[in-house]
Amino acid sequence: MSPHGHLIGFGRGRLAGYVDVRAYAELNDFLPARQRQATVRSRYRPHQTVKDVIESIGIPHTEIDLILVNGTGVGFAHRPCSGSRLAVYPRFTSVDVTVLGRLTPAPPNPLRFVVDANVARLAPLLRLVGFDARYERDAHDEDIALVAGEEDRVVLTHDRRLLTRRRVRHGVYVRAEQPLDQLVEVLRRFDLADRLEPFTRCLPCGGVLLSATKNDVLDRLEPLTRQHYDEFVRCAACGQVYWRGSHHRRLREIIDAAATAASSRRDES
Repeated sequence: MSPHGHLIGFGRGRLAGYVDVRAYAELNDFLPARQRQATVRSRYRPHQTVKDVIESIGIPHTEIDLILVNGTGVGFAHRPCSGSRLAVYPRFTSVDVTVLGRLTPAPPNPLRFVVDANVARLAPLLRLVGFDARYERDAHDEDIALVAGEEDRVVLTHDRRLLTRRRVRHGVYVRAEQPLDQLVEVLRRFDLADRLEPFTRCLPCGGVLLSATKNDVLDRLEPLTRQHYDEFVRCAACGQVYWRGSHHRRLREIIDAAATAASSRRDES
């Protein structure tokens, strides 16, 4: 161990020197336990940028809002000098750091997501509260990154390596394990508690739900549904039909719980 911290190497190849990296707040979650809340000394090669150096120790660029090199804000493309001190900060919510060189780009507008398989159950919950959340069970990392880049979507994943891909401009490393907690985490991250539009998207495919007359969907209804319900909506993409059945109250409780949890965290900050 170096007197300045833990020494991280890059294997073979010509080296330009070393930098000292200090991660702050929740960015320490991406580091091994022995490197958290400590300065990490990292070797680097001449062509490598601060983005390369920071991602080499395990921190995805999508989680970074500010990088200071010897006290000065820099961009991801900055190439450090040997002996430089890098201070790396996560997304700021209550402090304006624009003047220092904020790195987190504004989220896409409208806000759209692409969901990785390792947080698959998050996709229908996002659709339930009204967000465009694309999910394909068999999609590989390169497929997700391509969709994120071409459609300007936010990647939601448990895979930090996916977030280091160049095509991924917007992404969230989802920390929560339970689907409802994951939903709350995303709502908090983008301050969405007041922007929910429940029951406007199809849960299986994410298509937009449109009003439909009973006659329009009569051939798709079971006898008891025909008898007891008169108001329907239908997915414009896959044709799935919905009505306010016995499941509606349970779904409403999920929506209200998520909105309340997301709002309470915002009010505390």
